[in-house]
Amino acid sequence: MALLELKNVNSYYGNIHAARDISMTVEEGEIVTLIGSNGAGKTTTLRSIHGILPPRDGKIIFKGEEIQGLPSHTMISRGIAQSPEGRKIFARMTVLENLEMGAYHRRDRLDDDIARVYELFPRLKERAKQEAGTMSGGEQQMLAIGRALMSRPTLLLLDEPSMGLAPVLVERIFQIIEEINRQGTTILLVEQNANVALEIASRGYVLESGSVVNANSAEKLREDPKVREAYLGEI
Repeated sequence: MALLELKNVNSYYGNIHAARDISMTVEEGEIVTLIGSNGAGKTTTLRSIHGILPPRDGKIIFKGEEIQGLPSHTMISRGIAQSPEGRKIFARMTVLENLEMGAYHRRDRLDDDIARVYELFPRLKERAKQEAGTMSGGEQQMLAIGRALMSRPTLLLLDEPSMGLAPVLVERIFQIIEEINRQGTTILLVEQNANVALEIASRGYVLESGSVVNANSAEKLREDPKVREAYLGEI
């Protein structure tokens, strides 16, 4: 049984049909990526899974239970956490306070989880008492991912983690994403930078105009002439 399964999910923004019959699976332990141009439906799919944009029809099954239509704030206790597009950190709070907010639903000690985040992102330990809004874009991205990890998710949704980052930082962020996966967290990754996404993912789905138009192993997608031309900058 897949950890996450979407069956013919349709989601709308008002009258705009943004996700059209989306079907996909994510197996436990995988990194699966969604690639596509702006407006293809990638973020909409994540928002539908996380309950921010409940689908009008279709099924979203997580750990064998249907979760479509459940409020987004209940997802974190079910084991789904999201690092959102644009980071959305709490700018006036310190780094440590942001991390604590990621575990707002927990009543146990957070020391081990904070230590784990600091091990993954040593920069955050150095900045623990700093207001998050004063940090660089790369540091804020690290914080957004670290905050999501504080809930000990089974499934981590990452929305455009490389957006606006310098190439050297992109490489570092993706190394850390691989490490998070090696430590046992399943990852569903939305990423404009298809090159790096397909390097670390085991499988991928290509979205166009709200629909899945291709689904294959990352290796096969990298070799696909249409994918190479449209998303990898090759002809």
